[in-house]
Amino acid sequence: MLTNTEKKEIIKTHQSKAGDTGSVEVQVALLTTDIKKLTEHFKENAHDFHSRTGLTRKVNQRRNLLKYLKGVNIERYRALIKELGLRELSN
Repeated sequence: MLTNTEKKEIIKTHQSKAGDTGSVEVQVALLTTDIKKLTEHFKENAHDFHSRTGLTRKVNQRRNLLKYLKGVNIERYRALIKELGLRELSN
């Protein structure tokens, strides 16, 4: 789980204008950070199946947001996946 200060820092880094907290870039960045934290959590807690369900939901939500962004604006999509170090979606 992200702390408020971590969330604010991620939002500040990825927002397109002041006050932007809901753009696709911000949402994907927040989800990516959360996914990385959960992945680290599972290295020590392999049997935490409830949290694994949450991880699956977050991964699916991020994939859907990236698919949307790829369809709307391919340049923003490519810049975002490069910045976050993600692989390109295969369609």
